[in-house]
Amino acid sequence: MIKVGIVGGTGYTGVELLRLLAAHPQVMLQAITSRADAGTPVSQMFPSLRGYVDMPFIHPDQAHLDKCDLVFFATPNGIAMQQVRGLLDEGIRVIDLAADFRLQDIPAWEKWYGMSHVCPDLVAEAVYGLPEVNRAQIKAARLVANPGCYPTAVQLGFIPLLEAGAIEPASLIADAKSGVSGAGRKLEMGNLFSEAADNFKAYGVSGHRHLPEIRQGLARVLGKEVGLTFVPHLTPMIRGIHATLYGKLTREVDLQALFEQRYAREPFVDVMPTGSLPDTRSVRGANHCRIAVHRPQGGDTVVVLSVIDNLVKGAAGQAVQNMNIMFGLPETTALNNAALLP
Repeated sequence: MIKVGIVGGTGYTGVELLRLLAAHPQVMLQAITSRADAGTPVSQMFPSLRGYVDMPFIHPDQAHLDKCDLVFFATPNGIAMQQVRGLLDEGIRVIDLAADFRLQDIPAWEKWYGMSHVCPDLVAEAVYGLPEVNRAQIKAARLVANPGCYPTAVQLGFIPLLEAGAIEPASLIADAKSGVSGAGRKLEMGNLFSEAADNFKAYGVSGHRHLPEIRQGLARVLGKEVGLTFVPHLTPMIRGIHATLYGKLTREVDLQALFEQRYAREPFVDVMPTGSLPDTRSVRGANHCRIAVHRPQGGDTVVVLSVIDNLVKGAAGQAVQNMNIMFGLPETTALNNAALLP
């Protein structure tokens, strides 16, 4: 059994981790931490977990995380980097669901996240946890930086085209939409029901924290920098990301075959039939990315539609997928459920 600790179990990604790990046959939950809610039964805060998680939240100082084999950080940015070194020194493996170890460029990270990084040497060691690209490195990693939600949907949509040299890399466009849970479980004016419902708006047009992460990932695939315009939008739904991606073709290619062949052995990437229009509810609660590729009017523009659940394949599900890889388990363990409909 894998003894697992979760630091920061009261947010949306924390409760999603608990939902998935409670059904994992090889996991024993060791500790679920919270400073503000220490002593509160998990099932009291999250009645959906009654009968599945019979533990209280515990203060981090009393959590004995040194007894764990793996610790997930489902915390705000800047928390994991304060604690990871001590855990790694104890031989404990770590998956960080926040952004502390995603960007290799430390000055860029400090600019986008507005704080100094306290362990840049560990950033260099961290493996970026996108299994469809870094599976072998993840398997041997001590520290995994779980990708962001927008970056997961966008990268999976562009990767086959860039690997094949089929699109112009200097002028990529990602037009992406997310449900309000992507902003986290906190009181914020723009996320109130009466503000977000029956409404649709762009944000972060001049720059978003996920932009450098996406560019970094695509540059690794291509072997050189890419030009990317990324515009996120807030939609009046709880879960889901829909990324509409645009690229200019540089050569003739069977786009459907290209995507089908690239993801043929990927258990959580579903390339849909020609002409499909994937929707967010087809992945709600599931660890899948559904992709459809189009060439409107047979022109020189390729349009990729990529949908994920931001809390599952965009966060907790992908983290569990990475854990399975790290411990040599079947990748689909505890993640094989179908999406929720309606």
